[in-house]
Amino acid sequence: MPDLLHTLQGHDLGFLKMLAGLWGIEVIEPDAPSALPALLRAIRQPELVQEIIDALPGSAQEALRDLIENGGCLAWPLFARRYGEVRALGAARRDRERPDHKPASPTEMLWYRGLIGQAFFNLPPEPQEYAFIPNDLLELIHLPAGGTPPPFGHPAAALETIHPHFSRDCILDHACTLLASLRLKMPVEGIPTSATGIPFQVLQKLLFTAKLLDAKQMPQPERVRVFLEASRGEALGHLASAWIHSTTFNELHLLPGLVCEGEWVNDPLLARTALLEMLSNLPENTWWSIDAFVSDVRKRRPDFQRPAGDYDSWFIRRAGSKDYLRGFTAWDEVDGALLRYLISGPLFWLGFLDLAAPDPESTPRAFRLSSWWQDLRVGKPPTGLPLETERVRVTIEGRINVPRLAPRSLRYQVARFTDWLAVEKEEYPYILSPGALERARRQGLHSNHLIHLLRKHSANQVPPSIIQFLDRWERYGVQAKIESVRLLRVSSPEVLAALRKTRAARYLDEQLTAVVVTLKPGSAEHVLRALAEIGYLGEIVEI
Repeated sequence: MPDLLHTLQGHDLGFLKMLAGLWGIEVIEPDAPSALPALLRAIRQPELVQEIIDALPGSAQEALRDLIENGGCLAWPLFARRYGEVRALGAARRDRERPDHKPASPTEMLWYRGLIGQAFFNLPPEPQEYAFIPNDLLELIHLPAGGTPPPFGHPAAALETIHPHFSRDCILDHACTLLASLRLKMPVEGIPTSATGIPFQVLQKLLFTAKLLDAKQMPQPERVRVFLEASRGEALGHLASAWIHSTTFNELHLLPGLVCEGEWVNDPLLARTALLEMLSNLPENTWWSIDAFVSDVRKRRPDFQRPAGDYDSWFIRRAGSKDYLRGFTAWDEVDGALLRYLISGPLFWLGFLDLAAPDPESTPRAFRLSSWWQDLRVGKPPTGLPLETERVRVTIEGRINVPRLAPRSLRYQVARFTDWLAVEKEEYPYILSPGALERARRQGLHSNHLIHLLRKHSANQVPPSIIQFLDRWERYGVQAKIESVRLLRVSSPEVLAALRKTRAARYLDEQLTAVVVTLKPGSAEHVLRALAEIGYLGEIVEI
């Protein structure tokens, strides 16, 4: 950082006299170049520096502390948003309004005392203007120890917490469903499921982040096996840890109602880490207002996802609009919306937070750290999750009902052998069919494996007819078919014999009796015309 000499160079004599007056120093030199050296000698006295610092109001001291804690400098846009701007005043207006005596902000208090400067530095993440403390003053400044900063926001009102939504581990069940559907190459849109609040497209990105899917979005067999056979605590901890450390799971690009365009790059890990740090300072077992939390972040740490304080280069617009959300005025619609999404989305789905709302139909208005927070935050499997000990039920019709707390690895395999039915409360129903079994055979699965699983995990005795059904299908395939066909019924065998001598003979299929034959699909009109040509009247009878 520049020293005090380079910080004050370029200021006119009027500014230097204002600065000197605040330090109790008399300037008698006729111009700025001659006044500056004497002023610097007088200022660089440790006792005088400390006297000036001690006389500052708390807001100005807090601004200095913020700079010191950040290595002596902060991006100017961020510093100005926190502590105010320096008004752009010409010399005449400055001398008339005397901002040294009537500062409009903590920033102006420091500016007119020479305690901070403004300069363009080429520092990461990118070159920009910074507020800084001159080097030779930085080593002389000693601030009283600051207290622990208060948490962001404030507790929620009682009305905001009437309807709580406690954290659950349902994301594990939805992950099992999605993994099975991807293994079967089932369209995500066609997966029968209950209302979960977790879009499958988002969950798919999370499973990829957790290395359960390959680059083609197909399950990686061995990793999926380990994941599904792990305890629910271990599995949830795996997903949570993968999310915490991911650089590719980009929540900003997942925000509902917003469209991100262009080649600009944001850092989702930076935003996620900042939010988790802010949440770590909240009291446990206390409902916290979402609105108040977001509002306080806007005031105290608005650049949590933008270290350069850049609000103009990201091309983000509302869906259905051509207008881009740029500048700090769009903070609530972009940065604030991201905080709300993280709180009510991933942090809730993964079990970090509980949510609450005024009524069952309202959006969440409050949150609190869940009982799993401490473990998940440090990558440990949370304790207290239920065991997967429930058993399946098999009906004589071939329906297999798998409870939510049956082993996930079992449900994954059952899903690969069956057709899926609509999800019921706390239960996943499936049904055996020749088509589903044939699909399983093409994937290298055998019905003996399914028989073994059902016998091992069934709450009732597997109906013998189902065992026979699976065993016979394995050996013989489909042994009965029910088909819809068109029948031609004629008055005598002679009519049928005459018809076979016409061009319509190619439409006749299997002869069932002397006067009944099946027709090939779509041929009824052709056969009627052929009968008419040889002198027989026919009709189509709809049943």
